[in-house]
Amino acid sequence: MRIYVVDNGGQWTHREWRVLKYLGVDTKIVQNDTPAEDLKDLDGLVLSGGAPRVGMDPGKMGRNGEYLDELRQPILGICAGHQFMAMHFGGDAAPAKIPEFGKATLTVHKPDVLFDGLPSTFVVWESHNDEVSVVPKGFVGLASTPDCSVQAMRSADRPLFGLQFHPEVEDTQFGMDIFRNFVRECERLRR
Repeated sequence: MRIYVVDNGGQWTHREWRVLKYLGVDTKIVQNDTPAEDLKDLDGLVLSGGAPRVGMDPGKMGRNGEYLDELRQPILGICAGHQFMAMHFGGDAAPAKIPEFGKATLTVHKPDVLFDGLPSTFVVWESHNDEVSVVPKGFVGLASTPDCSVQAMRSADRPLFGLQFHPEVEDTQFGMDIFRNFVRECERLRR
C-alpha cells in the first residue's frame, strides 16, 4: 500500500506522513511540483495543508489540479488541500466569518467511509482563516462545526475527500481512525 503526501507548505505535513507510516503504509512526502505521471502507480494521495491562504491561491498549489484531474486513486485534501479541491471543481473558498484555531466540536451529518465507526460528534483541531464557502457540483458536504458549515466533503462520483480540520494532530479525536478509514478505502479501490 503506497500513499504519498503532497507538501503544500503546511506546518503539519510531516505529521500526515507520520500517521500513514504508523499505519504501515509505504509513504513519503513529495513536493507539489512533482509530475502527476510520477504518482500514477500510488494507491492514494494526501494533499497537505499550506501556509495562510495558499488554498485560495492556485499559483501556490503547484500541480494539485493535475493530480485531481489525472489520477484516479483516492485523494484526501486537508485544510488548504480541501479548499483548493473545492475551488478546482467549481466551488469556492472565502475568508471565514469566524476563523477557527484550536479545538472545535465537529458534527457529522452524512455517513461516509471516512467516518465509519466514529461517533456523530467529536472534537477536532482547527487552524484556518479561510474555508469552503460553496461545495462544488457533484460533491456533498458531510460535516460541520458551529462556525464552519463545510468541515468535510466528498465527491459523489470519485474517491475524492476534503477535510477542513486536521486529523493528523493529536488533539483531533479519532484522527488516526479517519486516516485508517482512508487507507482502507485505498485498499478497497486498489487496482
